[in-house]
Amino acid sequence: MAPKHVPMRTCIQCREVRPKRQLVRIVRTPQGGIEIDERGKAAGRGAYLCRDRACWEEALAAQSLDHSLKVKLTGAVRAELLAFGRALPHTSETSDEKGDAAAPAVEG
Repeated sequence: MAPKHVPMRTCIQCREVRPKRQLVRIVRTPQGGIEIDERGKAAGRGAYLCRDRACWEEALAAQSLDHSLKVKLTGAVRAELLAFGRALPHTSETSDEKGDAAAPAVEG
């Protein structure tokens, strides 16, 4: 039996490719509203963010979400998304930390 296909998506902020289930989809509905789509099946233009507080805060500050959804987020929507993001754990590492952990120690 062949292994089941796992759909992959890219976080719009950190650009990491992960399984779709590990990301949160934000969707601009056909009516123009902005929703958090936990199931990932709502109709409309979607963008994915990691389940990491840092990605949410950075995406909202840099207006990456506005650009991806092709809409200008209102203050109320931005506050709602920020509140959702702040409820998530802060799990990301900087690229320097990842590089230091992976690089072997070199002694001269």
